Amino acid sequence: MQRFDVIILGGGLVGLTLAIALGRHGVTCAVIDPAEPAATMAPGFDGRVSAISSASWKLFEAIGVAPHLAGKACPIDRIWVSEGLTGGALDFEPDPDDGAMGFMVENRELRLAIDSAARAAAGVTRFQPDRALDIERGAHGVTLQLAGGARIGASLLVGAEGRNSPMREAAGIPVAQWSYPHTALVTAIDHEEPHGNTAYEIFYPGGPFALLPMLPGTRSAIVWTVPTRHAAAMRKLPERALLAEAEKRMGDFLGAVRLAAPVQSYPLGYHRAARIVDTRLALVGDAAHGIHPIAGQGVNLGYRDAAALAEVIVEGMRIGLEPGDAQLLERYQRWRALDSLSVTIMMDGLVRLFDIPGKPPSLARRLGLSAVQRLGPLKERFMAEARGESGPRPRLLLGEAI
Repeated sequence: MQRFDVIILGGGLVGLTLAIALGRHGVTCAVIDPAEPAATMAPGFDGRVSAISSASWKLFEAIGVAPHLAGKACPIDRIWVSEGLTGGALDFEPDPDDGAMGFMVENRELRLAIDSAARAAAGVTRFQPDRALDIERGAHGVTLQLAGGARIGASLLVGAEGRNSPMREAAGIPVAQWSYPHTALVTAIDHEEPHGNTAYEIFYPGGPFALLPMLPGTRSAIVWTVPTRHAAAMRKLPERALLAEAEKRMGDFLGAVRLAAPVQSYPLGYHRAARIVDTRLALVGDAAHGIHPIAGQGVNLGYRDAAALAEVIVEGMRIGLEPGDAQLLERYQRWRALDSLSVTIMMDGLVRLFDIPGKPPSLARRLGLSAVQRLGPLKERFMAEARGESGPRPRLLLGEAI
């Protein structure tokens, strides 16, 4: 039987990032990923993008992912938030010396970069495509029998399989969850005028409309939240009609536009595990929590999980503890519980606040945005949240080795 320090179920963006972070600090990891590599790395732009906060980017720099994204990430130098096109607005434009607030990256390019970094990381062994047929967790460790024939063991098992995590369900961990009456339409557009590295979040009662800057400077991704009852009809619109609907929400400040990617749709919901640890088990990413994409914080919450868990494991092993030691898992639970709860509740509150129809709520929102724009400390707090730089941060999110 092959032995590792940690076994990670799921080789997606968060699971593989955790493996790299651990591997670069001398922790041996096995990553079990059922996905076919050819499918996840297929060429061509499908319109899906990720907003990487500045803190998550520092993590990428610390573990060697950032160099693989050179020339492929568009900095977010400014964020504009408004109630419709003519309402109150928040303009987040930090001092240039503070660096970008984040970066927009095509999901495929992000997967390729993380894959390349994982191949170069010592101590990371990948079983792909493969899956666990049998999992045994006990007081002294975990043992997995894989479909490919290997039998492997470790001190700790990490569930990183996404929002429908089988490991979370098998552990009997309760989940608070609900669906929003919204669907996200995701695509990209090419436009005449440059976006100036600005991300726009325009709120409407039916859902927010986000324009996110991409490379080159005349391409932007769209995350368009629509009532679910309208989503199917919207997807069936001819390109010209769809763009006309989009222009009603975004205005004409980017000039003439055309589609640059197919339109995809995703149902939106909220979920949060009651706890993120169990006997010899830790959850990260969407296995632990999932939120509305209203502020692009979903995957960044997962990177914060990965950075915190890596620090807990590495520091624990330095004083002679196993990765699956109950003391270490309790520390990870305490560290992540408050941060993930505060972010998920705040995002859910924003969704519900901006979804209230009518003129009085709209006026209140406009006044609120204008007030935050004038109040420096409060505005700074919002900027820190957008950067992923609020609360006690793991060293990897500061760009430092553990």
